[in-house]
Amino acid sequence: GRNCILGKGVYIDTGVIIGDNVKIQNYVSVYHGVILEDGVFVGPHACFTNDLLPRAINPDGSVKAADDWVLSKTLIKHGAALGANTTIRCGVTIGEWAMVGAGSVITRDVPAYGLVMGNPARLKGYMCPRGEKLAAIPGRVRTYQCPKCGFSITIPD
Repeated sequence: GRNCILGKGVYIDTGVIIGDNVKIQNYVSVYHGVILEDGVFVGPHACFTNDLLPRAINPDGSVKAADDWVLSKTLIKHGAALGANTTIRCGVTIGEWAMVGAGSVITRDVPAYGLVMGNPARLKGYMCPRGEKLAAIPGRVRTYQCPKCGFSITIPD
């Protein structure tokens, strides 16, 4: 992508797709099968995986070859932010403008605007694209609004 920033010691594998205006901080590993859409932020020391059943050797002791494993793709959508030391299990999608807390382990999909944290990461709320936590609007089921800019979303069932 254009206008991307890559920090010191970043590893980008073959077959990775990176959109425009992506920022990848120091010592991040982005492996084959990962797609980072436009405007994604990846904090330092984050690590993506791409094999659900990793092994160095086959049962007969022979070294695994390139065709001895199944690639699992990972999609990080527009504007999402991944905190430092995040580990992302392959095969997940992190929704647009989602925010992942530092040190989290992502084991399943994260909804658009979702705020997740922990190991395993759990949904803790929703975020404004500006980076503010959204507040529930009283009397409106599953509707949230930013207290600073007024941005609002309704989360589908």
